[in-house]
Amino acid sequence: MAGPGTWPARVRARVGDRGLAVALLLVLLAAAIVPLVALPAVRCEVFGAGCRAPLPGVQARAAARDHGEALTPVQIATRGAYAALGDSYSAGVGAEEGLADQNPLSKCDRTSRAYYHTVAKTFSFAGGSSFWACSGATTADIRDGKSGEPSQLSRLSEGTSLVTISVGGNDIGFAKIMAGCVVKLPWSKGCEKQGGDIADRMAALRESLPQLISKVTARAPGARVLVMGYPRPFSEISVTGGDNLTLDDQRWLNGRARDLNELIRQAVAEADQHIVAAHGQGSVEFVDAYNAFSGHEAGSSDPYMNGLSVNLGALAAEPRSYHPTAKGQDALARLFVDQIDKGPGRPLGQPS
Repeated sequence: MAGPGTWPARVRARVGDRGLAVALLLVLLAAAIVPLVALPAVRCEVFGAGCRAPLPGVQARAAARDHGEALTPVQIATRGAYAALGDSYSAGVGAEEGLADQNPLSKCDRTSRAYYHTVAKTFSFAGGSSFWACSGATTADIRDGKSGEPSQLSRLSEGTSLVTISVGGNDIGFAKIMAGCVVKLPWSKGCEKQGGDIADRMAALRESLPQLISKVTARAPGARVLVMGYPRPFSEISVTGGDNLTLDDQRWLNGRARDLNELIRQAVAEADQHIVAAHGQGSVEFVDAYNAFSGHEAGSSDPYMNGLSVNLGALAAEPRSYHPTAKGQDALARLFVDQIDKGPGRPLGQPS
């Protein structure tokens, strides 16, 4: 036992038994709390100040890394930024909604009903999202810029985790092909006589599209790149009033859309194989939209595709002709959302 001159005895003499008990309790509590408060999560919970919850993508990535697990397709797509690139089908031409989509300062015709907006709202992207698709863009325009805007490729970086894009229709001259079918004059080629010109442009696209995809994946090496095909415009069941197209014309035009989609599909598959062979982190995935408007083609009772609209003053077709309506853009959005959820059908890279 401690004698009267020991430390406990001296303290007891000064504060009494009850005071000593309180002092010892405070010492024990301090010993237990201080190490815990040093941990950030506990510090946030106890004091509720100076703390910020990690972004969902960062949090999921850290958890997967700690457990040695691969990220899910959605986690891969949302851990960084989303960039929407492409041509008029991605810009939303044909789905304009009132004055909100009348922007004279931009010649790219991006609209408020483009599928981009649904994708951006459906998922939480840790790095945010941005919309750069431009009406009339070719593979060269996406690479170099168009309508006074810089290269769409310049919008990508190592922090980009999702890219959506449609491209190729302008490279093969879709508008020119349609005009050749619709305008039946003695000196016009009609539909089928355009075959040679289309073949030449398709051959050029077989070179330019893989090159473009390669540049996209080089600038955003960890991204999932979703490349959309084009929807079939016609039902091949009935003649659409006012567009001067026969059923044979419809079948021929649908066939060219199918050929274009197959070219895009092959380019996408080859690009993804290159990523796998190089043990890359991202992916290139084809979004098959060919049958997206089945039962809702141009001229149907509930069309997802605009029919022919003519500007009589300029004697020219309106840009919205044979482009998706607002409902068509909604249908395309569902395809993208499903693909983001589903993934490329192969394992994606491990978290780094």
